[in-house]
Amino acid sequence: MTSNSRLAGFVLDMLCIPMIDVANEFSVPSYIFFTSSASFLALCLQFESLKKEHNIDTSKYMDSNEELAIPGFKNPYPTKLLPRLTTDQSAVMTMFFDFVTRYKETKGIIVNTFAELEPFALQFLSGSKKVPKIYPVGPVVNIKEGGHGRNSQSEIESIIKWLDDKPESSVVFLCFGSMGSFEPEQVKEIAIALECSGHKFLWSLRRPPPKGKIELPSNYEKFEEVLPEGFIERTNGVGKVIGWAPQVTVLSHPAVGVFVSHCGWNSILESFCFGVPMATWPHHAEQHMNAFALVKELELAVEIRMDYVKDFGGENPVDIVTAEEIESGIRQLMADGNENGLRKKVKEMKEKCSAAMNEGGSSYASLGLLIEDVISNIS
Repeated sequence: MTSNSRLAGFVLDMLCIPMIDVANEFSVPSYIFFTSSASFLALCLQFESLKKEHNIDTSKYMDSNEELAIPGFKNPYPTKLLPRLTTDQSAVMTMFFDFVTRYKETKGIIVNTFAELEPFALQFLSGSKKVPKIYPVGPVVNIKEGGHGRNSQSEIESIIKWLDDKPESSVVFLCFGSMGSFEPEQVKEIAIALECSGHKFLWSLRRPPPKGKIELPSNYEKFEEVLPEGFIERTNGVGKVIGWAPQVTVLSHPAVGVFVSHCGWNSILESFCFGVPMATWPHHAEQHMNAFALVKELELAVEIRMDYVKDFGGENPVDIVTAEEIESGIRQLMADGNENGLRKKVKEMKEKCSAAMNEGGSSYASLGLLIEDVISNIS
C-alpha cells in the first residue's frame, strides 16, 4: 500500500472469522465471502438461531426420518440429508455455529451464487433483519486458466487429444473433487456400471488415504491393481481412466455430455457454466443439500444416490452404491435429447450464468452495489 492508500475493509473467507477482530482494531468493516450456496447459508443461520436464540438441540435431527421446512426450499427437506456439521454434538459444530453467529457482525456477506439459480434462498436472506446485506456475485468460476491444477502439460494434452476424437456430448465424465476416492468394492461397482452402459467415459480414479487418516487421495501407480481384471483392455478406445482431472478443461470440452459428481458447490457452478448435466452422488458436508436442490428443487440433475455418506474415518461399514444405480443415472442423462427435458434446461441455465455476470445482469449489479458500499467506507 502506498502512503495515500486507505484501508476500506476486510473480505474474509467464511472460516477466517477471527480476522473480524483484526478488522475491528483497524476500525474498518468486514465482509464474509461465503463460498457455498445461499441455501446452505440460510440453513446455517436458521440452525444457529434455533440453537442460540431458542435453545433447541439440533442433534435431535441426526439420523431421523423427519422432514423440515428449510429456508429457500419449496419442498420438505429430509433431516437425514442435513450436513453433519449442523446436527452432531462435536466441538467442531460448536465452533462453526460460533462462526455463523459472528457473520451477523459483518457489513455484508458475499455469496458465490446468482439470483436466477437460488431465488428463494436469496429472498429469505434479504428479507431477514438479522442478516447483513447479501451480495450474490456468482458464478465465480475460473474458466480462462483452464483449471489444470496438478496435471502436467503432457497429461492435459493427452486428455484433450482423447476427447477431441469423440462425438459431441458422448462422454461421461466422473470426478469427485479433491477428497474424492473409493474403496476397491465401490470401484468395482463403478467399473461394472460404465462397462454395461456402453457409453464413452473419462474417469478420475484416485487411491484413498490409509484407513483412519483424513488426507488427500493420491494417484495409483497402475490402475490394474484396483480395477476388475481385463477392464482396461475391454474398454480400450471407449473409456479412459486418469488420476487427478483438470476439471474445468474437461467440462468445457464439447465431447462431454454427462458429469457424475460429488456435488461440491464449485463443481456445480462449473457444470452450469459449460452446460453439462449432472448425475448427483454427494459424499459429505453440504453436498447432500446441493444434490437435493439440483434434483428436487431445480430439476436440473438426476440422482444416483442422495443419502450416500462417505466415511473418512474408516470406522463404519463401507456404504456401497450399486452398479445398477450408477448405470441408471448415466442412462437417464444420455437418453435425454437436446430438444426437450433436463439437458435443455441445463443449457438454459448456462445462458443465465453468462447473463448474470455480464453488464445489466443480476450479479453484475450486485457486485456494483458491493463496490459502492466498500467505497462508502472511506468517503
